Amino acid sequence: MFVDRRDAGARLAERLRGHLTGADAVVVGLPRGGVPVAFEVARVLGAPLDVIVVRKLGVPSQPELGFGAIGEGGVRVVNDDVVRAAYLTAEDMAEVEERERAELERRARRFRGDRPAVDLRGRTVVVVDDGIATGGTARAACLVARAHGASRVVLAIPIGAPDAVESLREAADEVVCLHTPADLFAIGAWYTDFDQTSDAQVVELLRRADSVSVSVSAFAADVEVEAGRVRLPGRLAVPEGAAGTIVFVHGSGSSRHSPRNRQVATALYRAGLATLLFDLLTPDEELDRENVFDVPLLADRLIRVTGWLRGRREVAGLPVGYFGASTGAAAALWAAAVPDGDVAAVVSRGGRPDLAGERLPAVRAATLLIVGGHDEVVLDLNRAAQRRLQCEKSLRIVPGATHLFEEPGALETVAEFARDWFTAHLAPVAHR
Repeated sequence: MFVDRRDAGARLAERLRGHLTGADAVVVGLPRGGVPVAFEVARVLGAPLDVIVVRKLGVPSQPELGFGAIGEGGVRVVNDDVVRAAYLTAEDMAEVEERERAELERRARRFRGDRPAVDLRGRTVVVVDDGIATGGTARAACLVARAHGASRVVLAIPIGAPDAVESLREAADEVVCLHTPADLFAIGAWYTDFDQTSDAQVVELLRRADSVSVSVSAFAADVEVEAGRVRLPGRLAVPEGAAGTIVFVHGSGSSRHSPRNRQVATALYRAGLATLLFDLLTPDEELDRENVFDVPLLADRLIRVTGWLRGRREVAGLPVGYFGASTGAAAALWAAAVPDGDVAAVVSRGGRPDLAGERLPAVRAATLLIVGGHDEVVLDLNRAAQRRLQCEKSLRIVPGATHLFEEPGALETVAEFARDWFTAHLAPVAHR
C-alpha cells in the first residue's frame, strides 16, 4: 500500500491539505514511527512539527490494559471506570505513574533536547502515527493534546483497523485515515519498507523541521474580503512583528487553496511577512472562462482588495507587496501601475507580464520576475517584459524548472527568491 513512511506522509498530507493550514495548525508525531509520517504532513501543510510524548499507564496485573496516560507538563488522564474495575489503589497508580513518568521525561529529553515544546493552546493539533492496530497510544495522545489546551484535535493516520479507527472518533474531533482494511493483520504488512525508526532519526527530523519552524501568529483567520460589489473568501495570517503584507494573486484556474502559493506563503510568513490569499472570482464568475483571463477585471479586484486590506487593524501601516502567478502576475503588475497604488514590491512566478500590456512602463514597484529554465516560451515573454519595465527590476531563472515548478526543490528556490526580494524592498512607502 505504501512505499515507506515518507510516502505515507505525503499521501496523508494531500488528504489534509484542503482544510488545514500552517497558520493555526501544529503537527505532532508519535515517536518513533509516527514522526517520519508527521514530518511530511507538517512540510506540506507549512505547520510546526513536534513530538507528543505519552506513556500509557497500564494495570499492574494486565499492562496492556491502560487505566490512563501521562504526558509532558504534568498532564495526567485517568479512566475512572478501569480504575474501579481493576480495584486499583492510589498506591498502585502512583507506582506505575512514577515509573512511566521517568521514562517519559527521558524520551522527551532525548528527542527534543533543549528545544522547547510547541505551545498547543488554542491550536488545531494534528496527531500523526504510522498506523493503528488497537489505538491505545493514539487515544492517549489525543487526550494529552486536549489537556494541553488544543482547541481542535485531528487524528491522522495512513492505515488502521476499522474498529479502532471508529472508536477513536470519541477522542478526536476528526479522524482521517486513508485505508481501513478488514484484514489488517499488521501495520508493517502494508509498507514495502517498514524499518524501525531510530531515536537519532527522530532527533534529525525535528532538527530539520525546527530550522524553518513557525511561531504562533499574532493573527490568523479566514476572512471575507470586500472587493466592491462582491465579497471574496480569503485567509489572512500575520506573524508577530510583521514587516509587511504580501497579497497573493493566483493564476488561471487556481484559488486561495493553491498548494504552490500556500507553500510560498508559509515561507514568507516564516520570514516575518503577513500574507493574504484570496479568491479573485466568485464561484459563478469562475464558470465563465473569459473572466479567468480578464486581466483588467482581476487587477480591479486586486486594487479594491488592497484598499480593504489597508483598513485592517492587524496590518495597518504595513507596506504591501504582490506575489502573482501566471495570469495573476499580469493583474499584479497592472494594479501596481496605478499612480496612487503605493505597492512597494512585486514578485512574478511563472508569470505572464506581457498581458499587462502598455501598463508595464508605469510600474514603480521593485519587480522580480521568476521563470523556470525549461519554461522557454514564458521565459522569452518575461525577458521582453523586463526590457519594458522602468522600475527596479530583476529576472531570476530556476534551472531545470518547468512552468509549474513541480521539480524537486524548484518551488523552494522560488520561495527563497521571493523572500529575499520582499524583505529587501518592503520599506514603508508614503501614502499619496
